[in-house]
Amino acid sequence: MCFREPAVQPLVAEPIRTPRLDLLPLRVEHAEEMAAVLSDPALHTFVGGAPHSPAALRTRYRRLVAGSPDPDVSWCNWVLRPREEERLVGTVQATVTRRHTAEIAWVVGTPWQGRGFASEAARALVAELGRSVGTIVAHIHPGHLASAAVAAAAGLAPTDEEQDGEQRWRLVLPGPAGRIVGL
Repeated sequence: MCFREPAVQPLVAEPIRTPRLDLLPLRVEHAEEMAAVLSDPALHTFVGGAPHSPAALRTRYRRLVAGSPDPDVSWCNWVLRPREEERLVGTVQATVTRRHTAEIAWVVGTPWQGRGFASEAARALVAELGRSVGTIVAHIHPGHLASAAVAAAAGLAPTDEEQDGEQRWRLVLPGPAGRIVGL
């Protein structure tokens, strides 16, 4: 879980288990394996950039693991490991604010796409985040149909809002924290 009261201390990613996946808190040591998982340039079609080398990914993971420099923001990151394969296949992440809003994202390596791993991980992430936040958002390129399907499977719905060429998807959860708060 990524979940302690943000007004008291930053949230911390903790393991999450689904029927087929272990969502493991990101560690710097995951960089080597994840560089191979994320090496397909096609993964950057909608988000831009290029695959990171293991060294560059290690540097990025060090920053992520260290946490946000903003005390009002928590970075929670997980790697995905199917229990039947015993190897990493992707990531999910949440940027959580004290405004009880979480922005989520996911990526699954090309060889493991189409197996429902991203949807399963995103649903589990949304369920866990629902303990601490009231609004969950994702930003999805309008042409990225697979990512839109993952967002829909996790309960998010498209909005008319756009940011940097991506459509904002949103889920407002019931309860006292469930209110629309812009990012």
